[in-house]
This record gives sequence, C-alpha cells and structure tokens, in this order.
Amino acid sequence: MSDQQKSDQRKNVAVLGSTGSIGRSAAEVFTACSDRLRPVALTAHRRVPELAEQARRLQPRYVVISDEEAAAGVARQMFPADTRLLVGEAGLAQVVALPEVDVVLAAIVGRAGLESTWAAVEAGKTIALANKETLVMAGPLVTKLAERSGSEILPVDSEHSAVFQALRSGRRHEVRRIILTASGGPFLNYTLAELADVTVDDALAHPTWDMGPKITVDSATMMNKALEIVEARWLFDLSPEQIDVVIHPQSIVHSLVEFVDGSVVAQMSPPDMKLPIQHALTWPDRIEGAAPRLDLTDPVRLDLHPPDLDRFEALRLGHEAARAGGTAGAVLNAANEAAVAGFLAGDLPFAEITTACRSVLEHHDFDPAPSLADLSAIDRWAREEVSRWVCT
Repeated sequence: MSDQQKSDQRKNVAVLGSTGSIGRSAAEVFTACSDRLRPVALTAHRRVPELAEQARRLQPRYVVISDEEAAAGVARQMFPADTRLLVGEAGLAQVVALPEVDVVLAAIVGRAGLESTWAAVEAGKTIALANKETLVMAGPLVTKLAERSGSEILPVDSEHSAVFQALRSGRRHEVRRIILTASGGPFLNYTLAELADVTVDDALAHPTWDMGPKITVDSATMMNKALEIVEARWLFDLSPEQIDVVIHPQSIVHSLVEFVDGSVVAQMSPPDMKLPIQHALTWPDRIEGAAPRLDLTDPVRLDLHPPDLDRFEALRLGHEAARAGGTAGAVLNAANEAAVAGFLAGDLPFAEITTACRSVLEHHDFDPAPSLADLSAIDRWAREEVSRWVCT
C-alpha cells in the first residue's frame, strides 16, 4: 500500500450487489460522503451495463461479475482502465478478503448472498449486513464464526438499524423486548377473500418503500417481517419472546426498544435506505449525508397497532422458526424465495405463498444443529418441495 493510501483516512468499502436497490442507494451515500468512504469493489450478478456505469462513476479498483455466463461476452473497455475485472464466486471471495477492504456491504438478495458474506466474516471484516437471509439461514454458525474471526456485523435493514441505535440507550440486560415495525404493505386493509385475487402488479405497488420485486412481495405477505424476527434473534442475541411486531403504515418509526423500567426508545426518519446504509458504513461516527430529514415542524401522524395474524400468518411462521432454530430458518427462507418466484412468474396465487411455506416448514426433516453443508442441502430440498405447489 502506498504512503498516500496509508494517509487516506477514508474507509474502503466492497459492495456485494451494487446494482440492486441497496447498492444504488449506497452509491448516493458514497457521493455524499466521499471524504469518508471509498468504494473499492463493486459486484453484480448479471446487470453488466449497470455495473459498468457505476464503475465509470465511482472508479472502484475492482468489479466482479458473479455470473460467469454473463461475464463471458463482456468487453473489457466497458470498465475504467484502472479497474480490475474479476468473475464468479471466486471473484466475490477474493474481493471480500482483500487487505485494503475495511467494510463489506452485503447486499446480494436472498440465499445467493450467503457464501460471499460467509467469506467476508471468515476474513474478519466489518460487515454492513443488508442480506438478512445470511442470519435467517445460518445465524448460529455465522455469529460463532464472527466471534472467532473478530468480524463485526452491523445491521443495514432499517428495522434492525433502528434497534441497533436504540439499544445504545441502555445496557443489554436492561432490555425487556424489541418491537419491529411493519408498514403493512399494500394489502394492510384487505380481507382474506380480497387477498385471493391479488395480482403481481398489485403486490409490487408498495405504499412507502422503493425496493426490488422480491422484497416488495415479501412486504406484501409480511414474510419480510417474519425473516426479520429470525434475523433479530441471532443479531441481537434475544429470545423469540423478546421480539414483537407492530403495524406502522407511515414507515417513520423504524423500530423500538422497551427497557425494563418501562422506557421505550424509538428511532425515526423518513422511509429512505440511505440513512441506515450510511450509519453502518460510518459507524461509530454520525456525519452529514444524503438522507432526507424528518420535518417535525409540520404535523406528522404516527399510527401503531398490532398485526392481524389471521391475514398475515407469515408472522407466526417467523416466530416459529426463531423458536425452533436449527434448519427451520433455512427452510422458511428457501420455501419463500421459491414461492415468491412462482408468484412473480404467474404460476402461484399470492394467497398460497405463505400456505406453501407453512407446509414445507412443517414437513421438513428438522435438524437442531446443522452444518453449512446441511443447510445448503435442506435449502435445495425446500425449493423442490415448493415446486409441487407451482402450477404447470
């Protein structure tokens, strides 16, 4: 490393999944915080033109195209001359272990992000975790690995970032419970009969957040909150009974922490992912950035009420998976990913997403202490089981 690099106090960040919604928001954070953050590696799966545009704008040292087929026809001149192009899972593993990388923003959606995040934890990096599925699938294994490697895991999900911030108001043994907020998605006031007729376009019309299609559908079923319950269980070392969910349609209160003395501390901000991304990347500092501000000089309405578990049974599944541990989280996540893919393809009704997930979760061969290889195997099994539900 050169003397100039040594004197540069900016944090070097590798972004896994830079062309997704989190990665695009992170690019705005890099521009706003260019004196504190430097993107040294950007990765994408198949969105090569978008990755090339980001590389020209942000000038990283490395880019990775993880899909080898997509990378095969890429013209090298698409990328800046000083940017090195890497390919495949091996390329992801290489950039997360680079000595100059300080923080890895893990933003690959779904189970696909597990191996690269695992490699970053194994390398002892600070992880800005936007890929909740890593802890949903392998929470005990990942947290134990982080203890051994010295890796620090910082949440990027807006709800877990809010909990992380609110926990600073007390000591861990003083926490009674955490309360994750859920917008309720576009179908908050739908009846069970109305949910049976939901279309893909209906499900993708989220009222407050701009997210990718998979996460948007998860918000509509509230499976995103179910997965966040499991993630929170491992991220904050809580019992499932210490994790509750409330509906908050305005998406301004991102989560709350209740302490044993009755105090409740909330974190509030407009529904925009730039703030939790920046908080994780610049931790432990707070600095000026690109996130919009909450204007409390104008009237603000904040509604909070309990969820209807009959209409949004996914929340029950989240608590069940968090209590069970073992392979339950991996099965729930895999079944949901396969069911959502079937719905988006028009082959599975919206109302059957959660039904399929429950069936697979209840009928899988539960293992209380799986290895990483066991989790990969059960993930494949769960996806195959869901394929039985998909119309042909």
